[in-house]
Amino acid sequence: MTTAKAVRVSLLADVVRREAFAEASRFRGEFYECLTARRDELFELVDAVLCADGAVKSPVDLTLVPEHRRGHGALYGALNHGRINVDGLRSLLAGMPLPRFDGGRLVLAVDVSPWLRPDAPCSADRLFCHVYGRAKSASQFIPGWPYSFVAVLEPGATSWTSVLDVVKPRTAKVPQGSRPSTCPVRTWRAWKSAASLTDPDGFAFRALHPRWHTVMDRGLEPETIGDVITALGAAADLGVRHTGHSARRGGADAARRAGADRKAIAVHGGWVANSAALEVYFDDGEGWEDNAMNGVL
Repeated sequence: MTTAKAVRVSLLADVVRREAFAEASRFRGEFYECLTARRDELFELVDAVLCADGAVKSPVDLTLVPEHRRGHGALYGALNHGRINVDGLRSLLAGMPLPRFDGGRLVLAVDVSPWLRPDAPCSADRLFCHVYGRAKSASQFIPGWPYSFVAVLEPGATSWTSVLDVVKPRTAKVPQGSRPSTCPVRTWRAWKSAASLTDPDGFAFRALHPRWHTVMDRGLEPETIGDVITALGAAADLGVRHTGHSARRGGADAARRAGADRKAIAVHGGWVANSAALEVYFDDGEGWEDNAMNGVL
């Protein structure tokens, strides 16, 4: 004789696991809302990528993963016609709790990985990427896109990381200034003539040999340009320490005082839409023209 017996199974026995499950469920729901076209198929594709056994070498292989319930047509339709709200997804990821080490410390890893495209002359915003060859002193500069990655490392023996941001180099449009002494276009043309720069894809500023002080083929690193700005500020005895970021922040403040739109400033300066950092800069710089104490003190 067979009898039925009720068995209670608890998969989430402690509060910590329940909170983690609730956080994962919240994230999945908000991520689904970031998918604006072919969202059901795109959502299943993400599940399939995460649950696949090993590296995914071909998109069609994902249709064999149990989490993917649709066919080949739906897969390629989502890849070709699916849409993602990138700004919404960026905000969602930025709001996620980050893994921390002892004492609440965050450990960040920064890397630049070039996507080399030497045979794509019509692709926009290509730069020269520095890559190393197999032989000694066989480094090369190949056209492509040097993507910058910033990731949070997790404690313990794990290879998982939380990617905070991936940045692709961009092109900013700089108009001609009204004052010759500060006009960037006039300054750039004068520098091109003085430095005999003829290659439109070449480096604007090149390094000097540390011993012979001859001009080398490689360009200056971004950190070096920041050091130059700091040195020039110190030589001018401005009273404050300027860095490479000072020009970016100062440009945003000056544009705001000139009446430029917040969105236009963010696009020009490379900030994301509704950037909290940019709003802090505005708050620090505003409130002086209409200050209640003007004319009182």
